[in-house]
Amino acid sequence: MKLREALAQSALVPVDGRALLAHVLDRDRAWLLAHADDELARVDAEAFFSLAKRRRDGEPVAYLTGRREFWGLDLAVTPAVLVPRPETETLVEALLERLPIDRPANVLDLGTGSGAIALAIASERPLARIVATDASRDALDVARGNARRLGLRNVEFLRSDWYADVPPQRFDAIASNPPYVATGDPHLSEGDLRFEPRIALLPGGDGLGALRAIVAGAPARLAAGGVLAVEHGYDQSAAVERLFEAAGFASVAVRRDLAGIPRVVRGERPAA
Repeated sequence: MKLREALAQSALVPVDGRALLAHVLDRDRAWLLAHADDELARVDAEAFFSLAKRRRDGEPVAYLTGRREFWGLDLAVTPAVLVPRPETETLVEALLERLPIDRPANVLDLGTGSGAIALAIASERPLARIVATDASRDALDVARGNARRLGLRNVEFLRSDWYADVPPQRFDAIASNPPYVATGDPHLSEGDLRFEPRIALLPGGDGLGALRAIVAGAPARLAAGGVLAVEHGYDQSAAVERLFEAAGFASVAVRRDLAGIPRVVRGERPAA
């Protein structure tokens, strides 16, 4: 069986099929395109079709391959963490706009998961010092491993339930992509979300509980002029803006992701 035939028989969308076949063969996708008429060894075909079935059953490609690209970084992922998504890069952009390139800055990333946000910032701002927290030991193990493999040493990982165990210092920026899916949301029974950790998706109730805690606690942790940026659900933008305003933030603004969906709210702690 040729590679192109295996991809066709997998019944997967092309991007998923190529990702899984490239993983099985330990090749990149460009190689697959150049070698589409090569014969696929039986052992590799069996491994590929096994993964293809799991993907058709809904398992995320990132969990099947153990890898996901985010901000140009090759991250290891496991079922202990959310799969990093392109829309979260909007949050990274919102933070980087306010972080200097040529001088140190202190950054706090709450609920780091795989470390995607913290490591993206660390790669772009080598003078910054990032504290990345998570309540899950397993998630922190994944994040620490990613930092080591990428050689990013300006990130400290800390187990903490939001601000509870964060050192008493002032940060120039706080970032968070917290759980924000409301209890009973039908999306939880669809697609990749069925396989992702509930602790990273569900804060309980209306989905705003974690965001309330993060926004309310941020002014006491931010330096004057410091910024808070959070990711939120597709229909939560107005509610999150109100949380920022109630907490005394200035210059509150909404950022849309590449699909045009309101995805991030950013605000500034007033200097005075």
